[in-house]
Amino acid sequence: MTMTPEHAAWFADMFSKLVANVGQVVLGKPRTIGLAFTCLLSEGHMLLEDYPGTGKTSLARALAATVQGTTSRIQFTPDLLPSDVTGVTIYDQASSHFEFHRGPIFASIVLADEINRASPKTQSSLLEVMEESKVTVDGTTYGVGNPFMVIATQNPVEQAGTYKLPEAQLDRFLMKASLGYPDHASTVQILTGSGTRSQARTVEPMITTQAVVDMAELASTVHVDPSVLEYIAHIAEATRTAPETTLGVSVRGCLALVRASKTWAAANGRHFVTPDDVKSLAEPVLAHRIMLDPEAEFAGTTVISVLSEVLGAIAPPQSR
Repeated sequence: MTMTPEHAAWFADMFSKLVANVGQVVLGKPRTIGLAFTCLLSEGHMLLEDYPGTGKTSLARALAATVQGTTSRIQFTPDLLPSDVTGVTIYDQASSHFEFHRGPIFASIVLADEINRASPKTQSSLLEVMEESKVTVDGTTYGVGNPFMVIATQNPVEQAGTYKLPEAQLDRFLMKASLGYPDHASTVQILTGSGTRSQARTVEPMITTQAVVDMAELASTVHVDPSVLEYIAHIAEATRTAPETTLGVSVRGCLALVRASKTWAAANGRHFVTPDDVKSLAEPVLAHRIMLDPEAEFAGTTVISVLSEVLGAIAPPQSR
């Protein structure tokens, strides 16, 4: 199946309904919600980094509640073991066989809460499953199914007792985003409904896991002109050669931007990707993959400023 204008119109309508459903809980943040669904329909994973109490967990729960699939929540702590995430093989005396007991990673949507509180050894247990959607335990490989999405949260303020995510793991997140504090009107609306302990429980399922898979396959057929691919390649190359960086965007990052741009285009009712789609997603998809030179960082340079300079210096392809 190839994306047509009719398919794109249906996709955009369904996408807006999904965003509106989660928007009942996470008020005033339609862009971040849209990014989360773009991540899901691009078969990627999302890292939410923000201050405590801004709704990171609520967004993850509401998104999980919208999909009629299995969900799980893992509270990452310093004493969490890799087997607590992936599962463990136990010998059954009755059957004289080893049986694999699946861990919480075997779910359609997995909420990894405060992921940076776990040890690097436990964090590394997610590397294989986030990249290949499978888990290997005692030499046996188990698939986690499709769709599969990890939504991880972390607090950038409190660093005591935390372990910084390694670049290899950050690169496996399709997007990194934040919610920020709500505006005044949204805050008042949230306070008005303060009698409900968990707003996420009010979210009704709207889409099946098979429908998510079908939408993801449809989004992958969105047309990308070769000139847009060259534009993305130029952006990645510029981040690698910028004097303020020690690590630029990887090939995985380029592929992630292409996949996300296809879904974003379909969500906006188009069957083709434009340079504006690439620009709109450059920050959430690429920023966490760039490492700054310590001296440049000390001088006040930020990843966002470097990315803005790169986007401003590279001319997007013109319409034909």
